Amino acid sequence: MDLRPIRTKKIYEEIVQQIKDLIGEGNLKPGDRLPSERELSERLAVSRASVREALSALAAMGVIVIRPGEGTFVQNIRNGAIVEPLAMALLLDRQAAMELLEAREALEGEAAFLAAQRAGPEDLEKMAEIIKEMQRDLQRGILGEEADLRFHLAIAEAARNSVLARLMHTVSDTMHQALKTSRQRLYTTPGNPEKLMEQHVRIYEAIKAHDPRAARRAICQHLRFVERELQKE
Repeated sequence: MDLRPIRTKKIYEEIVQQIKDLIGEGNLKPGDRLPSERELSERLAVSRASVREALSALAAMGVIVIRPGEGTFVQNIRNGAIVEPLAMALLLDRQAAMELLEAREALEGEAAFLAAQRAGPEDLEKMAEIIKEMQRDLQRGILGEEADLRFHLAIAEAARNSVLARLMHTVSDTMHQALKTSRQRLYTTPGNPEKLMEQHVRIYEAIKAHDPRAARRAICQHLRFVERELQKE
């Protein structure tokens, strides 16, 4: 029998549960604005750091949306049905994060394969523009993670498979939220930005050449590199 030790809930998990309960009971409805971070901290008698952690988790699950300058709002929970368990697993379990990277390899390998077969001129133009943006970011020493994410989603869209594209959006959004710190470490390690740039150009060139196998190979090599780097302490 596979039993595991009982783990005491962290404070932010309790906050997450309370807010989800309020939504489930109808006391908070889609579109409602949550109290400010300071007000939540005072009412729950916890630190603002715990509140921030809880809000980040809820955003990763798709339960809430944080709009800078406007506030934090409840989303339609049904839209986050796939994201929620995935996001919570990522936030609490590093091994789950590594397994998601493996899942990304399977999804994106196929997406790149199909994109190389199906990408039209507008898809290639979009990817080329993102590559140029990433090159500009590299020259300026700017973290290029936003452009990186858009590049991978552009490949999924070029695959012309709506289910695959939706899965990619779910996985990428979750990865982006839950591994933000690790992603920053990935980009700030000396030499990595240049390597990542080369890998993205290789992926783009294979798709542009309509070479499915080369595209799959290039993206899988890229994701394995990312996985190895994120596993480093």
